[in-house]
Amino acid sequence: MTPADHRPTQVLDTAPDTTPGTAPASTPHNTPRSTPRSTPERAFALSHLDALEAESVHVLREVAGEFERPVVLFSGGKDSLVMVHLALKAFHPAPVPFALLHVDTGHNFPEVLAHRDLVAERHGLRLHVASVPEFIGAGRLRERPDGLRNPLQTVPLLDAIGAHRFDAVFGGGRRDEDKARAKERVFSLRDEFGAWDPRRQRPELWNLYNGRHAPGEHVRVFPLSNWTELDVWQYIAREDIALPPIYYAHRREVFARDGMWLTAGSWGGPRAGERVEKRLVRYRTVGDMSCTGAVDSDAVSNADIVAEVAASRLTERGATRADDRLSEAAMEDRKREGYF
Repeated sequence: MTPADHRPTQVLDTAPDTTPGTAPASTPHNTPRSTPRSTPERAFALSHLDALEAESVHVLREVAGEFERPVVLFSGGKDSLVMVHLALKAFHPAPVPFALLHVDTGHNFPEVLAHRDLVAERHGLRLHVASVPEFIGAGRLRERPDGLRNPLQTVPLLDAIGAHRFDAVFGGGRRDEDKARAKERVFSLRDEFGAWDPRRQRPELWNLYNGRHAPGEHVRVFPLSNWTELDVWQYIAREDIALPPIYYAHRREVFARDGMWLTAGSWGGPRAGERVEKRLVRYRTVGDMSCTGAVDSDAVSNADIVAEVAASRLTERGATRADDRLSEAAMEDRKREGYF
């Protein structure tokens, strides 16, 4: 070992030169660590609504790129209106490359149907309507004893999908609504009969979606899967999305049945002994009059509804949808038959 190996390590003097009249050298060593930078970094973070919007827009564009004939299930309700709003954003300034499809039970709220037609006309969207009453009139469906027509939507829906050769069908389902919806994929493969088989569903790691399907099969797509009811209402408030008036508190003639306020109508209500009364109510979700209940509410604005939903401990479907109360597996059964 040479003497040089025993020399002490040389320490560089990084202190600024303090000789009078001498300016400090412009090196990084002369800048104290505590000195703030002249151009501080700007923090940028997406809000949770921005993140949800970006995810949904990604799904919409993915479908446009993978499929030939997509369609949006559009009832004029809040979730389908949010989907259309997202589609308009996703493809602006180009037109939305999807048609709309509504399965009309014949018992839908007139206010909702009017809003459905208004939105389709305003944005130049093609609207296909599959009519349950037409299928009943043709003998392909039979009225149920309980008057519910929502469970009769499956045949008209699958018939319309086959007739128009739709290969991707957007739905407004969210995982927070129901146990059966909670385990649904964003891209949900359906067989040639429109049925859902949990063993054939594909993993969706890193937001990678697999839209492959055989002839005759199609894919149901749920861009709002990760949204909650509260997210939807906060987004509606932020984007100022117009909704049918029945979503806001209004006075309506209703009657009580199975813990819900149902609207009187030709569909079969009220029965003997069910008293009609006028109450201040609104609707959290919209199906048809035979199965959709109203809730007591004085919420007349989006801000009022956001506060009301934030305090609720019941899901919108669990609280106001009679068709989901037919059995604990009602939604699961409809998925296997081909509707949801």
